[in-house]
Amino acid sequence: MSTLSPEQRGDLAEQMLPVAAHLAVLVHGDGGPQDVAEVLEGLDDTQRNALIVVLAGLVDPEQPVGKALGWLDFNEHGSLTVPSWSEERSVRDLAPELAVDADDDYVDQVAVLRFVQGARVDGLTDAEFLAGVQQCVVRGRTLAEIDVLQGWPRRTTENWVNRLRKKYGRSGRAFPSLAQPASRPFSEAEVVAIRERAAGDASDRDIAMSYGVTRETIRAIVTGKRYPNFGGPIRKARKTQSVKASRDFMCGHGANSQASGVWKAPKLTHEDRVDVRQRAGEGEDVKELAAEYQVSTQTIRTYAA
Repeated sequence: MSTLSPEQRGDLAEQMLPVAAHLAVLVHGDGGPQDVAEVLEGLDDTQRNALIVVLAGLVDPEQPVGKALGWLDFNEHGSLTVPSWSEERSVRDLAPELAVDADDDYVDQVAVLRFVQGARVDGLTDAEFLAGVQQCVVRGRTLAEIDVLQGWPRRTTENWVNRLRKKYGRSGRAFPSLAQPASRPFSEAEVVAIRERAAGDASDRDIAMSYGVTRETIRAIVTGKRYPNFGGPIRKARKTQSVKASRDFMCGHGANSQASGVWKAPKLTHEDRVDVRQRAGEGEDVKELAAEYQVSTQTIRTYAA
């Protein structure tokens, strides 16, 4: 089934559901071994694999073994084959513990970075997915926003995370925290170092990742909103135009608008170019950036590339 697309696997599983129901009816008394054999002989390997998955999906792993299989008291030789109805262990308790393969924990950092940037990564492993989600959370994204970033159906990320949380619990491993990083106090030396890195063209996102905090925390520090009495270069606060002013400028209603024919694009400073590149890379709308800096969208795209 691994060569099939998710849609094809879903269609195949749906096709096997009546077959699974037929087998259940046969095993529960409406047929015998020969009837079961005839059903299975009519399936190819791919269909059999899909049938096994569907049959497993029909079983509640949390129900007691006695309730799940207690009705099959004796085999054809008269021997007890399954636990009695008094058996209180769950079906899950009977499942063997799987050894954790060290390769499963290998993380391709390039794949993780592409995931965080919103690129589609084929064959993403559980470990890489989890590392990508952690980095997205550090950058202030929610699980729902990761779905949007990847173009996935709603709650795909949440369901994947929940599945991994259960898998970690069964293997006795601690599941990594996906909580938003708490705002922690910074020493004056750290504040100065952060501001100097920001002045040296380091992005707020990269600085935030190195300190394990959100991008907004770093932005508040480098603009002087937090720790205003500490040293280090303070980034000049951006001047955001109102929505009406931006529309007047872009649509030609202002005396010095872009469409008036007399407007000249201001030259972006080095700091502006770095800021534009960073903000565009973090997903801010190109049109809004163009209106704020009073340049064309092509100018923004040029510096964002």
